[in-house]
Amino acid sequence: MTEEPRTNEPQTAPAVSVVGPGDGETIVLGTTRMRVLEDGSHTGHRLAIAESVLAPHTQGPPQHRHARHDEGFYILSGTVRFTVGDEDHDATAGTLVMVTPGTPHTFANPTDRPAVMLSTFTPDLYVQYFRDLQEALADGRPLTPRANADAMSRYATEPVTDLATDLA
Repeated sequence: MTEEPRTNEPQTAPAVSVVGPGDGETIVLGTTRMRVLEDGSHTGHRLAIAESVLAPHTQGPPQHRHARHDEGFYILSGTVRFTVGDEDHDATAGTLVMVTPGTPHTFANPTDRPAVMLSTFTPDLYVQYFRDLQEALADGRPLTPRANADAMSRYATEPVTDLATDLA
């Protein structure tokens, strides 16, 4: 005789995170507005996802490299210019750019129209960097190249520039 499953015991369902169009944590960094859709808290810190809107003529971060995480960028609209070392790549809607650890990179919106991209961070390490920058700007602290490099260093990231000359 087979035993029937007990219906009064709680069933374990997989955890689901649903972030609606107006939901998520908003981080504003100058002319870039980022909406954190997943900060790693629902993925065991394996993955974070953010949507970023870059205003026209937005300069991105200084060229940098991550030591401990992959970063992906999927362009939803507009054009984003990725600089990898000394090569420029103009990515339009539907383009995926994956950056592996150790690869120097930056991005910008050189156009007259906003650009929107979805970014992934694997693992989620780098999301806190954006929170730190927003906090520094909110406190009125200037975001000097040195201050930015110091913030990056807390998240296994470093600018590609010569620190002795460019960050003095």
